[in-house]
Amino acid sequence: MVTKTDTTEIVTQPKTAEVNQPSFKRWLKHFLYMPATKRYFSKQDQAAIAQAVTEAEQGHVGEIQVVIEGHLPVNQAYFQNTRMRARQLFAELGVWDTEFNSGVLLYINLCERKVEIVIDRGIKTATQQIIWDEICQNMIAQLIEQQFRLAVVIGVRHIGAVLTQFYAQSVKEQNNELENNPIILD
Repeated sequence: MVTKTDTTEIVTQPKTAEVNQPSFKRWLKHFLYMPATKRYFSKQDQAAIAQAVTEAEQGHVGEIQVVIEGHLPVNQAYFQNTRMRARQLFAELGVWDTEFNSGVLLYINLCERKVEIVIDRGIKTATQQIIWDEICQNMIAQLIEQQFRLAVVIGVRHIGAVLTQFYAQSVKEQNNELENNPIILD
């Protein structure tokens, strides 16, 4: 169950003001997509991603959650784009619920070859959108070249570098609040 505090905006269903233009083309694309997420990310790849997250979270209180999804759920694809899906997962997985508001969701949608980064309010005030856009573009370039594992590992390292800049001086002791293993959704 998702809870809401006074300072947290929870998105479990698309807001009416944010509803994306309905798209039959997007729905059909996701409906016909063959689930192949595990083919792109083997157990060894998942272990390498988990190791990269562990290393990227060292020395600061920032938390990184990686979600790799083959396609949008068919019942949501008509109205929901990848950005809205990433925000939904940010809320449902509790990435927003870290002690220092330091959660980052790295969302990869293989069907659309899109990367979304959703950052918590504690990081949002200290960073610029251009930094996150650059990380996404670098990852997309690697995904196009079919370097799936490398794309995610490098993306996680870049996110870790940004978190180190922002949170390095904040707190000396840290807890691992989010799972380091990537979440694979077909």
